[in-house]
Amino acid sequence: MAAEIKPAPTKANDRFNTSKKPELLSKLEGSADDVNCALLIPGENAVISVSDDKTIRVWLKRDSGQYWPSICQYMPSGCTALFYVEDSRHLFIGQENGTVSEYTLSEDCNRLSLVRDYISHQFRVTEVVFAKQHNWILSCGKDKLFTFHCSETGRRLGGYTFETPCTSLQFDAQAKYAFIGDHAGQITMLGLDVQGAKLITTFKGHTGAIKCLKWVEGPQLLFSGSFDNSVIVWDVGGRRGTVYELQGHNNKVAALRYGNHTQQLISAGEDSVVVFWEMNAMRKEVPEWIESNNCQLCSRPFFWNFRAMMDQRQLGEYFILY
Repeated sequence: MAAEIKPAPTKANDRFNTSKKPELLSKLEGSADDVNCALLIPGENAVISVSDDKTIRVWLKRDSGQYWPSICQYMPSGCTALFYVEDSRHLFIGQENGTVSEYTLSEDCNRLSLVRDYISHQFRVTEVVFAKQHNWILSCGKDKLFTFHCSETGRRLGGYTFETPCTSLQFDAQAKYAFIGDHAGQITMLGLDVQGAKLITTFKGHTGAIKCLKWVEGPQLLFSGSFDNSVIVWDVGGRRGTVYELQGHNNKVAALRYGNHTQQLISAGEDSVVVFWEMNAMRKEVPEWIESNNCQLCSRPFFWNFRAMMDQRQLGEYFILY
């Protein structure tokens, strides 16, 4: 069946109401199960994908304009995470069995060579990141564990145990901070060094599990997408705790990417919608929740504050709260 991109269904007063849509260039087919990650190889007409069907596939664009697999590498278990290092052509593959495998990709994109296996987790690896400045391999998994290894020696440097499964991971190489999202909807910030990992702080704002994270080095922003259908922008570099909430999806936010040259955040959700956010636009900060027995707008007591209502003789009045 021919592939097609359709504009998202909108209402007349919807702020996302537009006839614009991205142009479909290619469709890669052949995986027998869910594709967990796919990325373009910079500077080449090639794509790397990993799937639950236990395969790593490298796709090359042929003269016909279509992509065909040049490599189909079968792994011991489902491939769940992927990280590619452009200058050294190294691949780091997370697997369902908890192993992280390191490969090198040949210059002609026709061969993968195994470098080392890291026994990092007991269950599914949900995210893997390679910090080339420090030669660290960072990973998190459904076993509620974050770990990082030295890629030169293969030695485990440290880890951190969570109360719920870890779902996503990003790393600030300059400050050596790891950001780990979990199933409880929290983001934990860890400081890393060769002695191990230590807790810095925890970000709380989502009401559903964290599905994806994206760290942007330049503006020092952390983006988080959640099962609560929202995207939150955390201004980590501003050191003021500024938080912005972006509402544009009607289902779980599945993926986040950032265009540095356009200053656009791109979010994709399970509502089959892709949203482009202009991050240089002015936005209002999300207000903090304050526990109070009185309305902040009119200072009148809420209905459960009987003592104040009696004191102000307002028991016979009705209030509409917005």
